[in-house]
Amino acid sequence: MDKFEEYQAFTTVVDTGSFTAAAERLGSAKSAVSRRVSALEERLGVQLLHRTTRVLNLTETGRSFYKHGKRILADLEEAESAVQQEHGELRGSLRLALPLSFGVRHMCGPIATFAKQHPKVKFDLDLNDRKVDLIEESFDLALRIGRLTDSSLIARRLFDVNAVVVASKHYLDVHGRPTSPDDLRHHDCLVYSNLSDPNNWSFVDSDGNVGVTKIDPVLTASSGDFLCNAAAHGMGLAIQPTFIASQGIRSGHLEPVLTDYKFPVATAYAVYPPTRHLSYRVRAFIDFLAEKFTGTPQWDRDSETLN
Repeated sequence: MDKFEEYQAFTTVVDTGSFTAAAERLGSAKSAVSRRVSALEERLGVQLLHRTTRVLNLTETGRSFYKHGKRILADLEEAESAVQQEHGELRGSLRLALPLSFGVRHMCGPIATFAKQHPKVKFDLDLNDRKVDLIEESFDLALRIGRLTDSSLIARRLFDVNAVVVASKHYLDVHGRPTSPDDLRHHDCLVYSNLSDPNNWSFVDSDGNVGVTKIDPVLTASSGDFLCNAAAHGMGLAIQPTFIASQGIRSGHLEPVLTDYKFPVATAYAVYPPTRHLSYRVRAFIDFLAEKFTGTPQWDRDSETLN
């Protein structure tokens, strides 16, 4: 049996946590994956996995062999990528984790462009606001917005993410337009619950002074799109990144307020695991994104024009 197939089957079983999931990822039968792992163990004369009806656990030997096996497969992939790069061709799969709202709104175009330039590259996307474990879940790359807390990952800055406070015209007509962040304490506020401190909205005034306003939300949600829709329906004021809010501003369903103040600026990064080799296709895609998002993003230009 082919050693490459054995290594690939074993490492994929470990990565996915089951023979069934490994078979799905490899596009093979579960029985074939099981035979390859068993053949590997028999050839090596050691047990790599403890098998039970519910879980799979690595033996100590299996844990060590997994690391070596992953490295061998990465070296082989890198060698193939190097040859392909010399001939101007990229191929293989890119497994990406993207924030839901940003991914849906702003990543389809770049991915489509890259796919047309490199038609033999396939994409496997996870659009979710949860923080994925890139190594455990075998992601090549993630786009993350905000403060990075995992120091083990390598990050490349892509662009700044600006925020704006918005509400519907109807809400502002009924409740009045806030003239300072302190006024927010007397308004109905809609809060993004995934923030580390969602009920304290920080700001910087025109003189560069930093302040914080504590608000009492009437609604919290884990989706920025929902909050913008709620604001457009007159439920209150929401602070949202311009990459979400700009569409509502452009359509007239939302109006920006407190435009003399700056609200928290986050940063978007491309992050990837610190593997010994970064494949050419991953490196090429990161370079492509860095170039794509150079300068002021369209959503910020829209917001500035319509303020």
